[in-house]
Amino acid sequence: MKVLVINGPNINFLGIREKNIYGTKNYENLCSYIKDESKKLEVDVDILQSNIEGEIIGYIQDAYEKYDGIVINPGAYTHYSIAIYDALKSVSIKTVEVHISNIHSREEFRRKSVTAPACIGQICGFGFYGYIMAIMGLIKEDEV
Repeated sequence: MKVLVINGPNINFLGIREKNIYGTKNYENLCSYIKDESKKLEVDVDILQSNIEGEIIGYIQDAYEKYDGIVINPGAYTHYSIAIYDALKSVSIKTVEVHISNIHSREEFRRKSVTAPACIGQICGFGFYGYIMAIMGLIKEDEV
């Protein structure tokens, strides 16, 4: 199985931003963790990050017919990017939305995801492990 992990705005500032919410591990720690755990699951994974909505849409469109699944953390775009929602729907690749923090226990505006309905599921609040849970969900979904 081949999975594309897409991280949205400010995820590259892990370890710098809001340590009380996101912890002290940095973006490189996250990428290494995902790659190491994916190897154990025998999943080929590529990881991309952008702070720019159009680039994220480009990553999604470029995944068409190249990947079996997408794991996406749209960051703040979660709450208002109909364009990312449309891109996910257009490629018909099984996708899981993931968030490091529990978006449902944070500010009211963070509790609504406009991108999650384009996904087979949403995982939030489990830190870095949420990415692995998302990949495992794609594996199980692929077995059905």
